[in-house]
Amino acid sequence: MTKQTILFDLDDTLVHCNKYFHEVLKKFAQTLVGWFSSYNLHEADILKCQVEMDLAGIEQQGLIPERFPESLVETYVYFCKQYGLQPEQQHIIYVKELGFSVYEVKAEPYPYLHETLSQLQGNGHTLCLYTGGESSIQMRKVHNANLASYFQERIFVTIHKTTEYLKSLIHQYDFDHARTWMIGNSVRTDVLPALENGLNAIHMKAQIEWQYNEAVINVKPQGAFFEIHSLHQVPEAIDNYTRNANYRSTVV
Repeated sequence: MTKQTILFDLDDTLVHCNKYFHEVLKKFAQTLVGWFSSYNLHEADILKCQVEMDLAGIEQQGLIPERFPESLVETYVYFCKQYGLQPEQQHIIYVKELGFSVYEVKAEPYPYLHETLSQLQGNGHTLCLYTGGESSIQMRKVHNANLASYFQERIFVTIHKTTEYLKSLIHQYDFDHARTWMIGNSVRTDVLPALENGLNAIHMKAQIEWQYNEAVINVKPQGAFFEIHSLHQVPEAIDNYTRNANYRSTVV
């Protein structure tokens, strides 16, 4: 078996993430409906506004932890202005604290997490973690999920997870393009950057997806490209591809 270098995303690939944000957003929307009860404001309108605020901020700031709480404040202030109201400081404090609470949740591992990583490690593959976000928050998830032993010093965390940053990792660590894989749920920050850099890619579809992660796959794979729904499919997908040089893009 040819040894491979396998880069895993963290959030919604190895551990749950989006569902905690959705829980906070649900509570946020319900709260604003109550605060603006005289104006017939609907949850759907609140959530649509928040997504727009959040995505606009990420384009400028990247995945800093402050971005999500700030988007809640910006959404609250937006509707205050819409209805000619003065934002209340206690409301601003509340929604900001609500936003930050999402980072306090102990992340739940995805099914087959340790079985999959142990199998890949046992097969002699080199495992790396490549994730977006703030380092202390992401490393807390790594330790809570007992992942450090699989990746050791090969953990890369960045605020801006881009094609250019992935290219810099490939160059710095001399990854062999034909034997390197990127596995993640985000088409925008996992799949497309991998394909644009000529790597093999596996798109692991999240149970609950965030709009930011969605994008059109408009790059022709130079190697393997798979879509899967569970971590336990990863070893077989890689093994099948490496055993057959003519095995090309498919959906598992």
